[in-house]
Amino acid sequence: MPRPMKWRRVCCLPDSIRYGPLDGTADESDVVQMSVDEYETIRLIDAEGYTQEECSEHMNVSRSTIQSIYDSARKKLADSLVYGKVLWIE
Repeated sequence: MPRPMKWRRVCCLPDSIRYGPLDGTADESDVVQMSVDEYETIRLIDAEGYTQEECSEHMNVSRSTIQSIYDSARKKLADSLVYGKVLWIE
């Protein structure tokens, strides 16, 4: 039986949930979906300057969990920026 998922603390939801190319030619295959947990991790570490340990304490999860969430979020951001895909935060 899998371990139950811990509730994660998220400060606030983003004002805008869609980011991407301005030309509006993106279709369904050009969409990258980012979770709110990934958004919060990027916000805390990159925008607020938290360490991974401080971020893990703030979100009430382990540091290794934050590290995997952060790695996933960075890959999604890079995919969106490099290949011009729309980024949805859900």
